[in-house]
Amino acid sequence: MDTDVPHAARIWNYWMGGTDNFAADRAAGDAVAQVYPEIAVMARESRGFLIRAVRYLAEERGIRQFLDIGTGLPTMQNTHEVAGPPSTVVYVDNDPLVLAHAEKLAPGTTFVYADYHDPELILAAAAESLDFRQPIAVMFMGVLGYEPDLDVVRSLVSRTFGATVPGSRLVLWDGTNTTPEVVAGAKRLEQSGGVPYIVRSPAELETCFLGLPLDEPGLVPITRWRADGGPFIDAYGAIAAQV
Repeated sequence: MDTDVPHAARIWNYWMGGTDNFAADRAAGDAVAQVYPEIAVMARESRGFLIRAVRYLAEERGIRQFLDIGTGLPTMQNTHEVAGPPSTVVYVDNDPLVLAHAEKLAPGTTFVYADYHDPELILAAAAESLDFRQPIAVMFMGVLGYEPDLDVVRSLVSRTFGATVPGSRLVLWDGTNTTPEVVAGAKRLEQSGGVPYIVRSPAELETCFLGLPLDEPGLVPITRWRADGGPFIDAYGAIAAQV
């Protein structure tokens, strides 16, 4: 583990207020915050979206299986903690640092060491814990910007979510290029040695839902998805239903 090079999961952990980060991560995070001060708010609000989405799926849709792809470092109120028993959660990440933290996972959870560019591997491994004959929530939470080609993103999402049965849900949020400041922040992240991240338009992001019907309130800023107001954040999210 090279602590002198900024690391995506550790930078996000820093913005989230976590402690699993080092000086290089904090420096890169601060460089982004200089041009986009709302980045820490986005990080925290993204967890709020996850909490509301998982509760909605478990309590209102009766979904008790979750495939969380690109989970990142565990912080607080992770998917399995929000869903609660008797839910089954499979976490997926391709980061060795995240793998090292997998031992912290609670009973009833599984970690799959894989890249989201390999849906078939993910599905095969997840099938050891999840019943694909029953509805599953497939989650891509703020990770698809690491793939620069939108056509590839849509293909990956389609190949993964296409394995689920009707009644399943696709949960997705990502950063959007809705202000000049967030675009500048993405550039500053790359200049600081971080992994480049593509922020797309809400219209582009909506195409990742594959034309599937969106649950109310549709694709909206994550702070306004089933929430009472909240500041505008350059991040949109939604949940789509498998039909």
